[in-house]
Amino acid sequence: MSTADSLPGATRPKQKRRSPEARREEFIRKAAEFFAEEGFGGGTRELASKLGVTQPLLYRYFPSKDELIQAVYRSVYLDRWKPEWDELLGDRSKPIRLRLQQFYEAYTDAIFTREWIRIYLFSGLKGVEINRWYVGVVESRILNRIVEEYRHEAGLPALKTPPSAELELAWVLHGGIFYYGVRKYIYNSPVLEDKSRVISNALDVFLEGIARVFGTTVKARNTAVRRTGDG
Repeated sequence: MSTADSLPGATRPKQKRRSPEARREEFIRKAAEFFAEEGFGGGTRELASKLGVTQPLLYRYFPSKDELIQAVYRSVYLDRWKPEWDELLGDRSKPIRLRLQQFYEAYTDAIFTREWIRIYLFSGLKGVEINRWYVGVVESRILNRIVEEYRHEAGLPALKTPPSAELELAWVLHGGIFYYGVRKYIYNSPVLEDKSRVISNALDVFLEGIARVFGTTVKARNTAVRRTGDG
């Protein structure tokens, strides 16, 4: 015991109480960790126990489990989206090949974590809305833009809605890159460690395939860009 503690009337300094906002953010962070490890089964009582708080206290911040799931979705998924990615995808001063390489390298740096991927997969298996919500984000902010920008660079007419065949080709590209992260962070399987090369190869396959479908020459024009960027 310290001298100060042994003195009559001595009191230990009180811990600074966290603000409600800080406490709320802590709950979201711990809930994300819990969902990533345990999935979305169980009720709020079990979740509160795992978080180390009482159920009534958890209800003060999140009146329902669905509201907590929505908060986790915003924190883990929406808050990681960077506004500059929208600008990059639409920057027509750069060839689409270069834009897509830069975008996917930055995007995968943000989402290739065990927590992000496990929550995404668990939510899909359990029918939790997180999976469906984020699929909508991927289509509207990434895949539709890829098709739109490809068509512009290839000299094809602009369309209000991407043709389903072209959108599916974009999904093949995106899904292949995403599955690289699944293999590495979920299955712990051997992967080609050079993520940039994986993305580069996937883009070559995508651009060559879509160019053959439409008889365009975007792939050929961008091959030189890729080789220059690869060094």
